[in-house]
Amino acid sequence: MQSLSLIDNWPVPTAAAAVVRADGTVLGTHGPTAHRFPLASVSKPLAAYAALVAYEEGAIELDEPAGPEGSTVRHLLAHTSGLAFDEHRTTSAPGTRRLYSNAGFEVLGDHIAKAADIPFAEYLRQAVLEPLGMTATTMDGSPAKDGVSSVDDLVRFAAEVQAPRLLDPRTVAEAMTVQYPGTKGVLPGYGHQNPNDWGLGFEIRDHKSPHWTGSSSSPRTFGHFGQSGTFLWVDPVAGVACVALTDRAFGPWAAEAWPPFTDAVLAEI
Repeated sequence: MQSLSLIDNWPVPTAAAAVVRADGTVLGTHGPTAHRFPLASVSKPLAAYAALVAYEEGAIELDEPAGPEGSTVRHLLAHTSGLAFDEHRTTSAPGTRRLYSNAGFEVLGDHIAKAADIPFAEYLRQAVLEPLGMTATTMDGSPAKDGVSSVDDLVRFAAEVQAPRLLDPRTVAEAMTVQYPGTKGVLPGYGHQNPNDWGLGFEIRDHKSPHWTGSSSSPRTFGHFGQSGTFLWVDPVAGVACVALTDRAFGPWAAEAWPPFTDAVLAEI
């Protein structure tokens, strides 16, 4: 795909990208796709998927208590637990505001580790990484931000999310459905959004503006971006997913480069 070569113009030391269909067909790659990049918050969809496996295995329930008083696993996954961004303190009542929270995903990881009686990183490996053949991916540290992976590995994950084998498709459909509709909040790097829609561990595009995906991305597009200059989106209407990883921190360069890149990818599809 010619559109992927646009990453050569990004002001980053290293970048790699790929586009994959639901059946696992890779439509194109560009750059060092085996290179391992820090994912930052693109770690969260991986952690969320492990949480959904734990739910299907009966280790946890989505609506069982977890985190602050009145909060549940679902609240933690949907960034509505009331926990602050990077501190384990409560700033609002559960379900009232979309407070994007690394702390919430750390509480979630601890909750799953206790329920499964193994460290969260090991649970993720057994539940998601190993079955999908994601041998270059690790999560040593915070499930919110300490993942390291390659484009090759995330292509496998992106195909799985589009056509689930590890989970019941109904569970994945729930994860891509807006939780606590109408909740407003801040989308990191893009300011206040009303509503600020999220599913279970995945951000949902809907009609947010500004946004890190493209102007031609469908409202059903979901995914995540990371402060390490990384993103993964799935557009169910287009029937494709795209992964792009870099080694330069998110900033104005990314806000400027990513949307036209996504539009070029979708136009070429």
